[in-house]
Amino acid sequence: MSIIADANIGGWAFWLLYIWLASSIACSMLSARKGYGEKPGLGTGLLLSAFGIIVWLIVPAKAGSRAKTGRGKRAKPPKSP
Repeated sequence: MSIIADANIGGWAFWLLYIWLASSIACSMLSARKGYGEKPGLGTGLLLSAFGIIVWLIVPAKAGSRAKTGRGKRAKPPKSP
């Protein structure tokens, strides 16, 4: 009986680990896009997990960042005459 319970806890731990790592990656990408660099986002993601994504969605972008200037977006193809 305890082996089944341990396996169930292991499955939850596995998915929580994936959520934790994915949120750290997302926070790192958001903070880099907003001009703060990857390290503050990575730290926020590791400490706050999925709540860190909400934090970086609220934090305003710095002037000259990719989020403000729009760089990094796919260019529109030129219109043919």
